Amino acid sequence: MAPRDYDSSPVSDILGMKAIIDGLASDLQDMRNKKISAQDGLARAAIAKQIFNGVRLFIQAHAMIEKSQKPQGQSTQIEAQP
Repeated sequence: MAPRDYDSSPVSDILGMKAIIDGLASDLQDMRNKKISAQDGLARAAIAKQIFNGVRLFIQAHAMIEKSQKPQGQSTQIEAQP
């Protein structure tokens, strides 16, 4: 098993990514066992793809916001000169 990425872990937990991945794995097994049609499996995969795309955008936006914030301790006020 690959090492866990602790930086993105809270985001994946909040967005329920484990449940989505487990669902995709279950759908694949159901398709193999002919419990659902290939068309149903493809539709579910397309929905999951859109969810993953949204997660990617969320993580990129979060990273962009973090980069744009000033480091703590810097004052944003202009100091008066004597």
